[in-house]
Amino acid sequence: MPRKKEVVSGNFVKYDAVVLGSGPAGEGAAMKLAKAGKRVAIVDMREQLGGNCTHVGTIPSKALRQTVSSIIRYQRDPMFKKVGDWKQFTMKQVLRNAHKVIQQQVDTHSRFYDRNKIDIYHGRAYIQDKNTVLIFSDDGIKETLVFKQLVIATGSRPYHPAGLDFNHPRVFDSDKILDLDFAIQKIIIYGAGVIGCEYASIFIGLDHKVDLINTQHKLLSYLDDEIADALSYHLREQGVLIRHNEQIDYLETYDDHVVLHLQSGKKIKADAILWCNGRSGNTDGLGLENVALTPNSRGQLAVNDQYQTEVENIYAAGDVVGWPSLASAAYDQGRCAGANMSGELNVKPVKDIPTGIYTIPEISFFGKTEQELTEEKIPYEVGQASFRHLARAQITGDTVGELKLLFHRDTLELLGVHCFGNNASEIIHIGQAVMQSPNNTLKYFIETTFNYPTMAEAYRVAALNGLNRLF
Repeated sequence: MPRKKEVVSGNFVKYDAVVLGSGPAGEGAAMKLAKAGKRVAIVDMREQLGGNCTHVGTIPSKALRQTVSSIIRYQRDPMFKKVGDWKQFTMKQVLRNAHKVIQQQVDTHSRFYDRNKIDIYHGRAYIQDKNTVLIFSDDGIKETLVFKQLVIATGSRPYHPAGLDFNHPRVFDSDKILDLDFAIQKIIIYGAGVIGCEYASIFIGLDHKVDLINTQHKLLSYLDDEIADALSYHLREQGVLIRHNEQIDYLETYDDHVVLHLQSGKKIKADAILWCNGRSGNTDGLGLENVALTPNSRGQLAVNDQYQTEVENIYAAGDVVGWPSLASAAYDQGRCAGANMSGELNVKPVKDIPTGIYTIPEISFFGKTEQELTEEKIPYEVGQASFRHLARAQITGDTVGELKLLFHRDTLELLGVHCFGNNASEIIHIGQAVMQSPNNTLKYFIETTFNYPTMAEAYRVAALNGLNRLF
């Protein structure tokens, strides 16, 4: 258990720093501050720690993905019989393993706070002034925390547009979908960003019919074109119907189905709709007006390179500051905020971030795309390795995908790494490490011995493929 909280005056408890939110950003900040010798408190609305990442975001959705991926692998293995009635599973049933993982994560992170003597408060935080936070519990009991510095790491939630009734049992957002407790055959996913594409691959993996509504002209336009095209082709091949350049007009809801009306005149009927179009920062009701902080239209706070807001002693990190809205980056943002608050010098902001997209199969990249290098007129070449040619992929059956290396024609400097396929989010880190090393060159992959058979061998294959293009 955390140490006994020291009441310094009446109901007031004094801290060097108070952190609002116990997700990755809040944890990163709290741990950094505590290790710097600061007296730290963390406040979370839930009775369990971990934030949205642990309870409704990264952990449950990736555990769900893993279960579906296992079902797909089982189904394609000719050595085994059909799984049986798995198509009738509800989301809650598929997520049984996820709940075990969630509790394990809660227990692990609780020990971290205990070990670092960080006080924990559960309740709703309200910023009274630039040195005071009030904590309200469900029964109305109030505690007052006085602080020198504050970190806002309250995360984000799915954006809810006006006109959609998310209380209806067949209208879901990416949080609510985890509680789907009835069987469906067809689902509409509105929004083809990262979350929409991930859930499209999950539901099609469960053999549901999926209509993926994309408000843009292509999927995930910030990806390298070839990787985006590969994802689009794979989803369509699996049975996802992708509709580009569409906008919602209105939604009809019934007891047993929904009908989505698009501005193009199309009408789509399904058992349910999953809204995945945008997220909002959790800043409403925090009392930001009391410290003259104004979030943008999506509830996000502006910060400088030190993750400091316009108020000198108030910092913010994670989804609540917007880009890149990744759990990995959020932790590092919180850590950087804590380092700056502790007076460390030359703390670099979080910029060089590998992107991981947990579709089935995964996508991950680091560095420049072909489009960017072309626009910058950098003379580059491409090295590719198709997974279907790798012994490890042939053994596991995960033959869909490729590794793509972009490198400078003259210096052989590695400029970008792009991967589509099983375990892409793991494979990418080899390229990331090389790109950030002082001896960044394609020759590393030629001169280094890789275990065989492995997926990492794709780097050697792609490097040789690229070098062959130079002659």
